Amino acid sequence: MLLSPRAERNWESLCSVLEDVLEHQSHRELFALELGSGTGQHVIRFAQKMPFVTWQPSDIKEESLESIKAYVAATKVKTVLQPVQLDASQPWEQWPGVSPGSCDAIVAINLLQYSAFKTAQGVFLGAAQILKQNGLLITYGVYAINGTITPSCNEDLDAELRKMNPEWGLPDIDVLRQLAYANGMCLERMIEMEDYYKCLIFRKL
Repeated sequence: MLLSPRAERNWESLCSVLEDVLEHQSHRELFALELGSGTGQHVIRFAQKMPFVTWQPSDIKEESLESIKAYVAATKVKTVLQPVQLDASQPWEQWPGVSPGSCDAIVAINLLQYSAFKTAQGVFLGAAQILKQNGLLITYGVYAINGTITPSCNEDLDAELRKMNPEWGLPDIDVLRQLAYANGMCLERMIEMEDYYKCLIFRKL
């Protein structure tokens, strides 16, 4: 069972955002896909707080999948499915556990900065297909805005990520907005979070 101190710190604020954007649909059963679930700490907390949502966790790494399984077993949450191995840069037809128009929400926490641009492209292409009409894609992370990264701590993070992998780095909100538009979605809200992080709420039109 993996432990992320950052996930322990930020799950409550993320949960508040999710509750805010999904609460008006709490009268019905929702289905959500989490891309890049990592340790599994987030999805377990979300399930405990929002019992009206069934969660499909996913990750590309085997160790993360094992950790998610361990959290599901330890907490005995009923609304988290067994995790699936999913590479968001691959065509959506290859994504297990989902089908066209099956998702009310897709959540991606700290995924886009730790992956190549083709992953961001894959996320939006996939979201366009597997989200229901008016479904939401919710991304969380640190971003560039119109090609500018501020403050200096975010510049340092971007440099650190690019040192780890030249294809990684802070995605630009304007580029993501264009990706969304090209896939029949719009950036509906940008929510300021702690430590210069942001939640972007995209809606399928």
